[in-house]
Amino acid sequence: MANVLIPLAQGCEELEAVTVIDLLRRAGVEVTTVGLDDQPVKASRGTVLMPDTTLEAVLDRDFDMIVLPGGLPGADHLNNDPRIHTLLLQMTDADKYTAAICAAPKVLASAGLLNGKHATSFPGALDNIQTDNLQYEQTPVVVDGKVITSRGPGTAMDFALTLIEHLLGKAKRDEVEAGLQRPAA
Repeated sequence: MANVLIPLAQGCEELEAVTVIDLLRRAGVEVTTVGLDDQPVKASRGTVLMPDTTLEAVLDRDFDMIVLPGGLPGADHLNNDPRIHTLLLQMTDADKYTAAICAAPKVLASAGLLNGKHATSFPGALDNIQTDNLQYEQTPVVVDGKVITSRGPGTAMDFALTLIEHLLGKAKRDEVEAGLQRPAA
């Protein structure tokens, strides 16, 4: 079974976080949500999220993917936590997936993971981050190797389905998507 770590920071975008958590769990992925501390997480629109555990409690666990929800100031809190940067670099060194949506690709960029990559984000989120040879795209979801990025709340479902496809294959993505009753593209 694939397992995914989703850090939830105060001020994260709840639509992005919950959509990714929900769809990954529908696909049978083991999802572990963590708070940066032991407090409930108040998301950007006031929804209170209860992480499964704390980041500190899972630092020694092995995950197939780490997914960073966006939102502000949530993405800034993730970016300011050195444990997140360490995890991202460990995941990259182990050839595992790193994924981020909305403002959270700035965390990948700050960790140096978008250098020479194709990526996307919420418009303007990467403007003040130093990257080398970043090829910015304005498509809903961008996959470059083991780095997956997306634009924002409106692309959260496409982002989550892409994560499923890369973890479990196209057949599982199609199965989950069929149950969502989405109109054909």
